[in-house]
Amino acid sequence: MTTFGKTLRNRVKRLPERAAYDRETIYRILDEALICHVGIAVENQPFVIPMIHARRQDSLLMHGATSSRLLRHIQAGNPICVTTTILDGLVVARGVFHNSMNYRSVVLFGVGHILSDPQSKNEALFTLTERVMPGRWDDSRLPTRKELRATTIIELPIESATAKMRMGGPKDDAEDYAGDWWAGVIPIQQSYLPPQPDPKLGREMEAPPYLKNYKR
Repeated sequence: MTTFGKTLRNRVKRLPERAAYDRETIYRILDEALICHVGIAVENQPFVIPMIHARRQDSLLMHGATSSRLLRHIQAGNPICVTTTILDGLVVARGVFHNSMNYRSVVLFGVGHILSDPQSKNEALFTLTERVMPGRWDDSRLPTRKELRATTIIELPIESATAKMRMGGPKDDAEDYAGDWWAGVIPIQQSYLPPQPDPKLGREMEAPPYLKNYKR
């Protein structure tokens, strides 16, 4: 399937023209974003937890601690909701009511499970590491058994998802275009500066090319 079906759970009701349900758009946003937020409800109390994530085909991998509330929630077979947003610009309109933001966001739903065996966890950590910093896995000390036991990897098959986006300039009321107010967009772009060496490096070392030239 190239698109996720529209359901009561994932259908965008407000400004539906901004929605996209195709996997290509949704996965592109998931792959570019560095942080996701996981929503759960425990005894009528909502919790939203920021996590590192990586997509592996039609599943989302997330990294957490073994003693977390989220772990217990997922192990009980409860559904979760995951969101991520990339901010692209501030939209400055003539009327305050029409000020907005340009963004790309994804909301997805599913029932996750915990990867428990060491090989699966190691493979997932490889995916997470290489997704954030391509080239780092082979240039690092690899996880020990103790570290693997202290790490939780959640795998969430992506069962339902929606993207919602806004692009372009302000959309003002027709009568406001005659007014003498500036309007437009302030673009936002995430930049990556030169690597800063750890003061505890045992000798003077140059950062490897995959870090010096890092960008997304």
